[in-house]
Amino acid sequence: MRELSKPSTAHCNCSLYTLFLMAEPKYVSCVRLAEILEDVSHDSVNRFLLRERYTPEDLFNEVKEEITLVGGTLSVDDSVEDKPYRDQKKSAFVGYFWSGKHKRTVKGINLITLYYTDLSGHSYPVNFRIYDKREGKTKNDYFREMVLDVKQWGIKPTWVTGDSWYSSLENLKFLRNEKVGFLFGIGCDSFRVKVCNAD
Repeated sequence: MRELSKPSTAHCNCSLYTLFLMAEPKYVSCVRLAEILEDVSHDSVNRFLLRERYTPEDLFNEVKEEITLVGGTLSVDDSVEDKPYRDQKKSAFVGYFWSGKHKRTVKGINLITLYYTDLSGHSYPVNFRIYDKREGKTKNDYFREMVLDVKQWGIKPTWVTGDSWYSSLENLKFLRNEKVGFLFGIGCDSFRVKVCNAD
């Protein structure tokens, strides 16, 4: 995140934009925010989004005071933001991904998120990646990177959970080597669950 040398005079800021994202259930766009707030133009929102460069560590730093970093559960999941009309050739983020919402492959942006739930039940997202085909990585590659990130930042989970997409042998061996327990769904004819305790 950029460091401010003087107080910002921008009409759109992080707090305002975050509140908008939390309150708007359906139409999230610069134009929609400008419609809701008469003193903020859609250009102001667009400039804010282009100016700021929030990283996964910025997200973690926002929530780390709210959670107990030791002993909780990390959960991985991904979601697809539908972009049916976006030109795939013009954006490295747009591709075809399986959507649990639509139960089929759809064109959109794939967001991979790590959630952390501590022993008191507080649960927050602590890391994320937007799938970028230019990097030549899989969602599983991102997942392993993200687990290493949060461990480096101070989270010491007891368990890691996820759906069958993340239950590859490589991921399970990785988690065993990281000395954390795991609980993942396994896709097959009859649903089973793979459980391994690190001890």
